[in-house]
Amino acid sequence: MREGLREYVEAEVLPRYDEFDGAHRRDHAEMVIAQSVEIARRYGLDEDMAYAIAAYHDTGMCGGRETHHLTSGRIVREDGRLREWFGEEEIEVMAQAVEDHRASSDHEPRSIYGRVVAEADRFIDADTIIRRTVQYGHDHYPELSREEQFVRMVEHLRKKYYYGGYLKLWFEDSPNASRLEALRAVIADEGLLRRKFEEIISPACDRR
Repeated sequence: MREGLREYVEAEVLPRYDEFDGAHRRDHAEMVIAQSVEIARRYGLDEDMAYAIAAYHDTGMCGGRETHHLTSGRIVREDGRLREWFGEEEIEVMAQAVEDHRASSDHEPRSIYGRVVAEADRFIDADTIIRRTVQYGHDHYPELSREEQFVRMVEHLRKKYYYGGYLKLWFEDSPNASRLEALRAVIADEGLLRRKFEEIISPACDRR
């Protein structure tokens, strides 16, 4: 890895995630980094670029979720320290990849690096996705009752991950394909979804 890049990211970039909601904390960023580097290695891409893109991909959450991908791209372009390790063309590719990572984007990623971080951000594990969905609802919609939180969770899972949902996988050999089918089986079983929800949801919701 380019000398000093990891030290900078770990000291100045990853700590930003500590202030975000429970679904976008540092553990999520670290997971996306690990997955991105693995995919980049498999396809012979620049692993340092993949590493940095993943590290910055959700930094724009500081400006709100709806436009976080665009804010993240701006953060990449404006971070002068990145120019110690990358040229202007590489930084622009990185910024576009960050902008294109969002699952609900209305266009395909503009480069292979955008596909890498988009795929890594979609690391599919049923329990992890359900937990992050519940955490997001609890953090952002605290006024909802326990039952309303459950309904919100189910609606989100179906809209994003179920057949016809907006999530796309970008690599044919991705292990996410089989994991997505496993998640869809869980989504189809509302009784199982209810049990998983009850294991996660904060007891605070009992009071609403």
